[in-house]
Amino acid sequence: MEKINRTLKRIASSENFQRRFEKMRQETLANPGVREFIRENEDGLTSDMIDKGLSKLYEYINQSKECQKCESLDGCINMMKGYQPELVLTRNAIDVRYERCPRKIMDDEKRKNERLIKSLYVPKDILNATFDDLAHDDNRIEAIKKSLSFILNYEHGKQIKGLYLYGEFGVGKSYLLGAIANKLAQKQISSMIVYVPELLREMKSSIADSTLNEKIEALKKEPILMLDDIGAEAVSSWTRDEVLGPILQFRMLESLPTFFTSNFDFKGLEHHLTYSQRGEEEKMKARRIMERIRTLSEPVLVDGPNRR
Repeated sequence: MEKINRTLKRIASSENFQRRFEKMRQETLANPGVREFIRENEDGLTSDMIDKGLSKLYEYINQSKECQKCESLDGCINMMKGYQPELVLTRNAIDVRYERCPRKIMDDEKRKNERLIKSLYVPKDILNATFDDLAHDDNRIEAIKKSLSFILNYEHGKQIKGLYLYGEFGVGKSYLLGAIANKLAQKQISSMIVYVPELLREMKSSIADSTLNEKIEALKKEPILMLDDIGAEAVSSWTRDEVLGPILQFRMLESLPTFFTSNFDFKGLEHHLTYSQRGEEEKMKARRIMERIRTLSEPVLVDGPNRR
């Protein structure tokens, strides 16, 4: 039997192998990412180091960066799913380091929030909504325009209002929230949609397992929060003043964009929040909540036939 070293030496010295190797070498060194890395590290790199690091450079160029070659996280083509390569210089040698890709970061954040707040309860058709599937009729065109304007102009840390989408049952308010969230996701921007009645029910049960404050903090700090169907819940002084109040107050002070959907306009929602389940009339407390909602969002009527 021929020894392995002799076999490898014979293959490496063949003309066909040399041609393929040289082609691979030229393609690798012509890659924009590789050229940028060499340029940034020209003071510390030598030709010998580049030749010895060709396998690492080749590993780098054949993988997706910034999710450009991947349709989804599940369809990630990289060696480590959800992780993208970065060229580094370590101990006078070229190496590849793997960091979480944008989709992996968003998925981890989403899973963290889903573990923390179980009461999202948003139907799948809402989560999969797109602007392409929305009926662009006269009844909703203003809401769609303002939604797209928000997506276009949003930047982290920039003061920008969310939208308060109000209208009758079944006109597509929640679906529009889903379309906004998905469009933001395409720009690698995280958001959270929460169905308010279920959220408040969960908050009450969270007192027993001591997770209430943790959940409220998560909602306070979410970059873009979407509160679906506010006003559909049965009002209690506690949920209004100890849950909604602190969340909206923090987001108002930090200028964090917040969206709402409701069957009520501002006046109707204020009336709804004024009267608790016990029949108590608390106009001042309802007014405080409404002042925060007005500061956080711009009211937009969503009209049209019931599409349910």
